[in-house]
Amino acid sequence: MTLIKTSINRRSFLKSSALAGGGFVLSFSWLASCKSGTKETLTIPDEWFKLNGYIKIGENGVVTIMAPNPEFGQNVITSMPMIIAEELDVDWKNVIVEQAPFDPEIYTRTGQFTGGSAGIRSGWPGLRMAGATARRMLQEAAALAWSVPVSEITTQAGVLSHKSSGKSAGYGEMASAAAGIEVPEEVKLKDVKDFKIISTSQKNVEGKKIVTGKPLFGLDYKKEGMLIAMIVHPPAFGMKLKSVDVSVAKAMPGIKDVFTIETYKDDYEQQGFDLTTFNELIVVVGNTTWEVMNAKKAIRAEWEVFPSYTVTKRGWRGPETVHIPGGLESTSNHRREIEERAAKPANILRKDGDPESAFKNAAKVVERTYTAPFLAHNCMEPINFFAHVTADKAEVAGPLQAPGFIESALSARIGLPKEKIDIQLTRMGGGFGLRAYCHYLVEAAVISQKVNAPVKLMYTREDDMTFGIYRPSYSVTYKAALDNDNNLVGFQVKGGGVPESPVFANRFPAGAVDNYLAESWELESNITIGAFRAPRSNFIAGAEQSFLDEVAEAAGKDPIEFRLGLLDRAKNNPVGERNDYDAARYAGVLELVREKSGWNGNSNPGVHRGVSAYFCHATYVAQVLDLVMENGKPKIPRVSCAIDCGIVINPDAATNMAEGAIVDGVGNAMFGEMSFNNGVPSKTNFDKYRIIRQSEAPKSIDVHFVENEIDPTGMGEPPFPPIFGALANALYKATGKRYYNQPFFGESINLG
Repeated sequence: MTLIKTSINRRSFLKSSALAGGGFVLSFSWLASCKSGTKETLTIPDEWFKLNGYIKIGENGVVTIMAPNPEFGQNVITSMPMIIAEELDVDWKNVIVEQAPFDPEIYTRTGQFTGGSAGIRSGWPGLRMAGATARRMLQEAAALAWSVPVSEITTQAGVLSHKSSGKSAGYGEMASAAAGIEVPEEVKLKDVKDFKIISTSQKNVEGKKIVTGKPLFGLDYKKEGMLIAMIVHPPAFGMKLKSVDVSVAKAMPGIKDVFTIETYKDDYEQQGFDLTTFNELIVVVGNTTWEVMNAKKAIRAEWEVFPSYTVTKRGWRGPETVHIPGGLESTSNHRREIEERAAKPANILRKDGDPESAFKNAAKVVERTYTAPFLAHNCMEPINFFAHVTADKAEVAGPLQAPGFIESALSARIGLPKEKIDIQLTRMGGGFGLRAYCHYLVEAAVISQKVNAPVKLMYTREDDMTFGIYRPSYSVTYKAALDNDNNLVGFQVKGGGVPESPVFANRFPAGAVDNYLAESWELESNITIGAFRAPRSNFIAGAEQSFLDEVAEAAGKDPIEFRLGLLDRAKNNPVGERNDYDAARYAGVLELVREKSGWNGNSNPGVHRGVSAYFCHATYVAQVLDLVMENGKPKIPRVSCAIDCGIVINPDAATNMAEGAIVDGVGNAMFGEMSFNNGVPSKTNFDKYRIIRQSEAPKSIDVHFVENEIDPTGMGEPPFPPIFGALANALYKATGKRYYNQPFFGESINLG
């Protein structure tokens, strides 16, 4: 077993207390930042994230565990409590899970964040510590009650036992006594081989509620006297409100008021997630959704183009001045500007060796350019939020990924201190990064404050799709130099986007090539972008992996063997010291997917295979996609996926995330696109914004996990990026055509 220190200055645990009628509550540091010591001891430093939760053990032995992170389908509401239950050594059947509220007095202002595939990875040490500490306190209570050494007390499935005396008791019987025990200075963690809950498949604790239609989502949230609010925003990016006539709309049946608001005040210094596209909005408030939607149509607004301006934002690296260009942008102009900018010198991010000489002296040079458009998030649940703001307090509830990131903006905007703001978390019907930008929470609160009533703000699908915060548009050019023996001797990546670059300078194949160059550029835009599932990786992985296949073909090598050769170089004789991947683990997923897919045994000429592998969010994923052509249309009978994410907490949940990411990635690669004409989004609903249909999804997805004892890493995002490249490479095998520009097919194609 591993020993961990439970506290320094008793800061890890807020309290342990008795419950009325028996039982106890242990409040703890949910994300205590434990680090390995010299004697396999995990120590909590003086400063750590105080993301707290609690374990509650009732007198009947039932255990309640709080789940802190917002839930939008990744099933952390099940997996995180599983970690505590494992170390607590309780029977999972006796565990009740509750969604923790956002509480600025208890939880840190940067905690309870769902994003970056970081929940399990960040919570792993603290969650284990909390469960092990509660178990130890129960053991000490039993030892005192039975007058025996605590070292002789064992636990199993919520039962305390003393073998030599034959005494035993359920946790509930000792819970009240445990509440009076001093929190121990160190506790023992289980060995991985002794896990009974972790790495077993457990059903979603909210599964039954979901399938039976229980009110879990933001759109389900209701309060007595609640009004419905909707917005009208400018019809194009680069425009703002000039004037508005609301007289007709205001007089319509069921309408309480029509007015304009500003989401953020001009003097407010926005933080990184205080992002909004259209700050001044027209608001309609009424009794019912239908009445408000009709009133929106009666509003007569005049819009004007805004000039360029600058805004100061405080991001991860401190204050940053961002220039927002004026004017109306179009996709056709973006394409021309991208070509012009890509031809100019760019910012050098990394340079190894002498890439210029390598390309000058190469026997063969392969050069290709890849592009991808803007993408809308298109969560199944449109944007919504409830707010009831009074002079004394604010109650807000709805779907959001980052409650701690919006609290300061909300407090500043409505003029209430944070301790008077109550943020309740509902289940999200999708997020993918969009719901980390919580402008709609502020909008709902400002509207409620204005009308002095509880309000639910609802975006229509058209509002949701045209309000901005898209995945950026990207372009990248790769060059590879081969010598006379078809060895890769030079590699260059030069990429940028509108308005963000996708290049990761220190990822593979950096470190595997003597002569390497990574460059980056960006174009300014007034089209607002933000995080999209596996930010930046969601484009660059597909481009990189498509290019590596083409280079392997030029070198006359098998695509997997070609990649493994490069990884062998990176493992045994790496170039540079900044490579951000483990070459052995990277190679491991490629070898596993080669085995599980039967890559070397594919003798069916009608099945065309593409391979891809990528590292992001501390996790390694390799995929092989099988493709067949039926009546001239591609079909995907099977995808094989190998993942190294360390210890898998809940195999069912992890497999589900991989399956969903693969289907989502195939759909975006085939069809996903948002374009603009004079600032106007080309697609406003699913009749034009094409998403994958059931008949087009892979018929079978096999997910295989590398078995190891490495601490868990990310799962929600890593399986998404590589599937773009696997699909492109399989399509080439099937059609003889390389696919350089996403989407590969577009909205008009029916592959069903």
